[in-house]
Parts: sequence; C-alpha cells; structure tokens
Amino acid sequence: MFYEIRRYQTRPERRADWVRYMEEVVVPFQSGLGMHVIASFVDEDDADGYVWIRRFENEDERAELYRAVYENDRWTGEIGPVVRTLLLTEQSVVTRVVPTPASPLQ
Repeated sequence: MFYEIRRYQTRPERRADWVRYMEEVVVPFQSGLGMHVIASFVDEDDADGYVWIRRFENEDERAELYRAVYENDRWTGEIGPVVRTLLLTEQSVVTRVVPTPASPLQ
C-alpha cells in the first residue's frame, strides 16, 4: 500500500473556490470511480496552498484508477478544464509515500 500526498497551489485568492469545487465535485467524482481519498487540508502558512492524500493498494490499482478518472469524458470535458482555472498546475507536487511498520495508516 502507498499514499500520494498532493500539494497544490491555487491561483491567487481562489483557494476557497478550489476547496468548494474539490468537496462538491472532484472528490465525489473520483470516489465514485473507486479512488480512496483519505484527507484534504488547507495550508495555514500559505493562503493559496492546498494538500490532499489518496491511498492505493498497489501500482496496478493506481494505474487503473488514473485511467478511470483522467480518461473519463466528464473529467476531460468538464472537470479538468475547471481545475485548470483554479490551480497553478505547473506548481503541483505529488509525493508517493509508504507507511512505516508502526504507522496507524497501514
């Protein structure tokens, strides 16, 4: 099992719009296709910073879920274009992490 910690930078002063869109559209859409969204956060020290975490059982599941989400007509035609209006996508950072043996996130 591993996690993706995804760090995004919203366009200036658009974080509230982003959080609303994530919670009302992106997370329900991705979860409905089987994505395991674990948590989401706003950065207390960066007014435009946002972080969220997804879990995958293995690389095969990640690849399958990526295809299901990012090749979906709704993502390519509706959701993806809105995401690009709210985020500075070139500043996104995705870190894959594996829990340690004693981690509660096993």
